[in-house]
Amino acid sequence: MIRANANKYPICKMCKILGISRSSYYAYKEKTSKKDVLSEKIVEIFHKSKQIYGARKIKIELKKLGFIVSRRKISRIMKLNGLVSVYTIKNYKVHKDQTNNENEPNLVNREFTGRKRYEVIVSDLTYVRVGNNWNYICILLDLYNREIIGYSCSKNKNSQLVYDAIATIKTNLKNLQIFHTDRGS
Repeated sequence: MIRANANKYPICKMCKILGISRSSYYAYKEKTSKKDVLSEKIVEIFHKSKQIYGARKIKIELKKLGFIVSRRKISRIMKLNGLVSVYTIKNYKVHKDQTNNENEPNLVNREFTGRKRYEVIVSDLTYVRVGNNWNYICILLDLYNREIIGYSCSKNKNSQLVYDAIATIKTNLKNLQIFHTDRGS
């Protein structure tokens, strides 16, 4: 109604009578305005790049087509259209902490073959992406036949993960002679 009567009455007076703030009217007007050629080009370039290009690369492509547009305007149009580059999605980052600095002898000494059953158990933690989240897995391996004798998974990388993996071993823990890890975090 305000837009239809904008040429007859002042917008500020109509907003006041209807109990609408002027900023709300202008914000709604901007969102509901027709998509222009620039927005269509930005969306087209974004999808042609297989959702890789961000505002900087889209600006370069638009310049090739004869459009001179600021990165901020491109970013605003991308945000209005819900376009997010796959490179801006959060990635896993390894956190380095100083742990396990005790000087223990290396009993295995890279001799991984010719071992007896349960003589040497090796372990490692690794991360696996499940959906959009990182999960951790702890695996216990018997060097005798490279059999996985214990494992556990968790969303947290903590001592409970290792404890749960050890709890899945189906033999008496007194049978284990050497437990070897890479002494990571």
